[in-house]
Amino acid sequence: MATEQAAASSAQIARQQEYARRVRELLARRYGHPPAAFVHSFGCQQNQSDGEKLSGMLAEMGYGFTDSPGDADLVIYNTCAVRENAEDRVFGNVGALKKVKRTRPGMLIGLCGCMMQQQAVADRIQKSYPYVDLVFGTHALHTLPELLFRRLSGERRQFSVEQGDGEIIEGLPLRRDGAIKANLPVMYGCDNFCTYCIVPYVRGRERSRNPEDVLREAREIAASGYREITLLGQNVNSYGKGLSEPVDFSGLLSRVDAVEGDFWLRFMTSHPKDCTKKLIDTIASSKKVCRHIHLPVQSGSDRVLAAMNRRYTAAHYLELIDYARGAIPGVTFSSDIIVGFPGETREDFEETLALVKRVRYNTLYTFLFSPRAGTKAASMDDPVPAEEKSRWFRELLDAESEIRGELQAGMVGRTVRVLAEGEGRSGGGWLTGRTESNDIVEFTGPREAVGRFVDVRIERALNWALFGRLA
Repeated sequence: MATEQAAASSAQIARQQEYARRVRELLARRYGHPPAAFVHSFGCQQNQSDGEKLSGMLAEMGYGFTDSPGDADLVIYNTCAVRENAEDRVFGNVGALKKVKRTRPGMLIGLCGCMMQQQAVADRIQKSYPYVDLVFGTHALHTLPELLFRRLSGERRQFSVEQGDGEIIEGLPLRRDGAIKANLPVMYGCDNFCTYCIVPYVRGRERSRNPEDVLREAREIAASGYREITLLGQNVNSYGKGLSEPVDFSGLLSRVDAVEGDFWLRFMTSHPKDCTKKLIDTIASSKKVCRHIHLPVQSGSDRVLAAMNRRYTAAHYLELIDYARGAIPGVTFSSDIIVGFPGETREDFEETLALVKRVRYNTLYTFLFSPRAGTKAASMDDPVPAEEKSRWFRELLDAESEIRGELQAGMVGRTVRVLAEGEGRSGGGWLTGRTESNDIVEFTGPREAVGRFVDVRIERALNWALFGRLA
């Protein structure tokens, strides 16, 4: 299986490299300078990683880059389909380009990613947005050179929305967004089919990268001086399905942890049903894995969890939390919670609130339920008024804020290790970074500290950040 996958990947790469060469020659004849590309990725870190591949391919084809879509010869929006407001932002941005393209008819506009993997969306673009030149889904990302060459050569608008699970294509060029933190996808797709989620329909079924390919990329990242690596997957701790080599996510995490270099190692996103005591023990025994676990619970009600098709109970989730606290000294947690799922009652919400107060999360990512067309939850009865759901949501935010304030206050007087990332919000002389627990820290220090680990003594705390000075 691995050999066949590698052969198919190599053939695809060779084909696209040839098209990249043709595009490069065509652009050199058409422009007296490198044309400018603008690439923007909406949504999750997996999307951000895909955007880096898009930029890498464009750089290989001879494009330079601009931060302004109005100045670009090529605009690509890499889209997200998780929530409706993300889709609305995409359509708003594309609509704004209509006038720009009238004044610059040579501009090309491309839409790709999760939204485009939905045939209905692609059809809408084809019918109502005639000025969009390229439309391609998640499974066709690697074919950008071919699609671009065809359009630049005068062929009609290019649409590529392939169905199926998609291939893993190794060897795509990368243009990473930063020099301190790096994303490293280890698997793609999802088999869980949570009733509220569109991801399995737009990303396909779970498929894992060969561990040697992951390790090769991890070594390259570490050798380039990156200080943080995040292993990515829609359900990262189900890694290993379909591989000829029997390795699970715990095994992969151990191998990446052993890569030489001074860096932190994170991973996301985890599903509680696949989070094992073995994985927790691996984190406990590691040298580089951050003692912080993002473990989305979504709800504290077993009835709601069943309706969501999450396949665990609140008791099982809390058992994992308690085991991790016993195995990993100082471990912290973050989570995702949906409020107002169809059929959720006040009693269900109170169970969620009780779980939040029990766990005392370092960070919560909270969402009011938003129905996504094509999911089971979109057709479920939902009798609770929106106003009532909003009251619950505010109640959850208040509880989160209180817990967060207490946890932050408890950090005053402590010295913590911080990865310095850049200039802080507080103005001149202040830098910002994050702790192992992913807390924001603002501190005074020299600009040379950026990109390094530093020890910071915490002197003041607000809910959104800690403040201190170099120890």
